[in-house]
Amino acid sequence: MGDASRPQGVTARLHDELAEWGVRPGGVLMVHASLSGTGLAPVAVRDALLRALGPDGTLVVPAFTPENSDTSREYQAFTEGMTEREKAEFRTSMLPFEPNATPCPTMGALAECVRTTPGAVRSAHPQTSFAALGRRAEALLSGHDPHCHLGERSPMATLYEADAQVLLLRVGFGVCTAFHLAEYRMSPPPPVRTYRCVVEDKGNWTEYEDLSLDDGDFAAIGALLPHGLVTERQFAGKQTFLFGMRDAVDTARHLMSGYRAELT
Repeated sequence: MGDASRPQGVTARLHDELAEWGVRPGGVLMVHASLSGTGLAPVAVRDALLRALGPDGTLVVPAFTPENSDTSREYQAFTEGMTEREKAEFRTSMLPFEPNATPCPTMGALAECVRTTPGAVRSAHPQTSFAALGRRAEALLSGHDPHCHLGERSPMATLYEADAQVLLLRVGFGVCTAFHLAEYRMSPPPPVRTYRCVVEDKGNWTEYEDLSLDDGDFAAIGALLPHGLVTERQFAGKQTFLFGMRDAVDTARHLMSGYRAELT
């Protein structure tokens, strides 16, 4: 068959392999994905995931929006080299977060596809929202405290209670946002810091304090997870990982509470 049929073949293989990897029909699945270089349409990948989950399952993706914050790494990188006047003009032009409209370009094509699918639900946090499709979408994403990124008053804690699975599709543990919940639960907890973002209208900035989140050791933590907790496979030329969120977060909390405490 010609090259034109390849994306369809890979998508069909993804659907077949999801069950083989252990994705649970009727379950909750949070997905981080990179489709770059695969030729796959995000709609096709979304549909393969939803089909594997079945009519009672729920697909969740991070729909983060660091672009509307002046305390994010993305903002700092974007404004690097600007004069103070240029920074001020750029900051004034920044758009507010609107749950039903603000895109999430840094989260990848699949996340944006899920977010824009008719019937999708999105949580209300202006920087670390989630989007979901499926039977439990509303219940899982409601009540996201706008002053709590990924802790006990966020969907991350609800996903933990729901015994969600996490799929890292062609990405590594460095982007595994579930580990942030472990930061909230580690002992001692990280320090807090100030966050700012634009909400409702241009120029309407909100400021709040939350944990100083740090994903710098997430790849190393992922490498330390017991092999029995993680299913590791290759898909479209890159590593893919599937695991239960509860066990991974509990293990990460234990590890962080040990060596991070030694570093302070």
